[in-house]
Amino acid sequence: MTSQPSLAKPDSTPPPPGDQQSGGSDSGDGLKAGLKNRHLSMIAIGGVIGAGLFVGSSSGIAAAGPAILISYALVGTMVVLVMRMLGEMAAARPASGSFSTYADQALGRWAGFSIGWLYWFFWVVVLAVEATAGAVILNGWIPAVPQWGWALIVMVVLTATNLVSVGSYGEFEFWFAGIKVVAIGAFVVIGLLAVFGVLPGSDNPGAGFAHLTDAGGFMPKGAGAILTGVLMVVFSFMGSEIVTLAAGESEDPQRAVTKATNSVIWRIGVFYLGSIFVVITLLPWNAKSITEEGSYVAALNSIGIPHAGQVMNVIVLTAVLSCLNSGLYTASRMAFSLGQRGDAPKAFARTNARGVPQAAILGSVVFGFIAVWFNYQWKDTVFDFLLNSSGAVALFVWLIISFTQLRMRGIILREEPEKLIVKMWLFPYLTWVTIAMISFVLVYMLTDEAGRKQVLLSLLAAAFVVVFSLAREKFGRRDEEASPLKS
Repeated sequence: MTSQPSLAKPDSTPPPPGDQQSGGSDSGDGLKAGLKNRHLSMIAIGGVIGAGLFVGSSSGIAAAGPAILISYALVGTMVVLVMRMLGEMAAARPASGSFSTYADQALGRWAGFSIGWLYWFFWVVVLAVEATAGAVILNGWIPAVPQWGWALIVMVVLTATNLVSVGSYGEFEFWFAGIKVVAIGAFVVIGLLAVFGVLPGSDNPGAGFAHLTDAGGFMPKGAGAILTGVLMVVFSFMGSEIVTLAAGESEDPQRAVTKATNSVIWRIGVFYLGSIFVVITLLPWNAKSITEEGSYVAALNSIGIPHAGQVMNVIVLTAVLSCLNSGLYTASRMAFSLGQRGDAPKAFARTNARGVPQAAILGSVVFGFIAVWFNYQWKDTVFDFLLNSSGAVALFVWLIISFTQLRMRGIILREEPEKLIVKMWLFPYLTWVTIAMISFVLVYMLTDEAGRKQVLLSLLAAAFVVVFSLAREKFGRRDEEASPLKS
């Protein structure tokens, strides 16, 4: 395992302007600073609200009862700590490759290459998942268009918005995220009023905190169910790191990253813990409606909100489109960064006159289209393999961020101490605690049948990429030494 003692590599050229702090130049050879502060603020807020929160929370409630709140709190704490570490590095060195760039600098080129490609792989598979989820909802509204047709339409539309400019991506995401934020905020406020019986016209009598303990206690399935809940909710948090990739194309990267890092605690508290708290105080955790209708629809129905199912479908569709939009953006920027570092085709590192990495976007969406086709053609074989082999990548990313920050703190202090404006709390102790927490979740996943499959196949994918990276680096160095042009 090699490591780099410095942020600058003696045998490499400096990164192009697009991967440095200002977010790029206007010359067509780098990314442009096309994201406004309001775009970054909403990307930061909405980034933690995925479709998984809306459609997956009912399973977690059924598995752990009211104690699912502890599961969300544990995972939320882990994400807050990871974001604090990432924020420390991103505020000091904003880059389009974010943690992949930092891993390259702090742990070695193999680490940046490996985690960068694994993260890209994760998001292009997510494109297929979200496109299919959106197509199911749209097909229910307009069945004349087949599901595959809707999947194609949403992919094409969002690809077009990403190709126009980074500003168009930011604008779409601003409104997508805005709808999610307003919807969750309204749900929490209305729900809490109903919980305490002060919502006019509510069909729910309001039991206060009684439902937290009136159906078998707060932990009806035992303390072990909390860990089961952790496995069920951990992947709904993926996406909070996107703001650090987008910061490189913003007007003021350091301000954007600092603001996003400092606000992650209340965002997770309100949107995750707040909304789940509302569900399990409006209804007993074992109410059949939670599993049959979905947790949020059941809660809205209990209050008497008309057409609750369709209202939630609109919100879920918005979350799906937001995830698709951000997924394509994120995959393309990671491909762009890999191209800049010589770890991907050079075409990926080129931008057009509008500062858009066109080849990186098209390369990412092509794989996304292929994955969508696999989902319809071989869902239980090829696509199932893709899904599971990328399933634990989120945890791998968080683990690499933690190890990278251990090294990057010293590098930044040595080279640019004035840029250490965001600091990880209780360094290095909380960093090691975070590493232990993530490692525990990965090991515990091996005790769960579905989790075991994800971990093992994801480890297989990671091993393949790491071996390829090390072999590539070794033979590349050998070719350089053998080259007669070497000075």
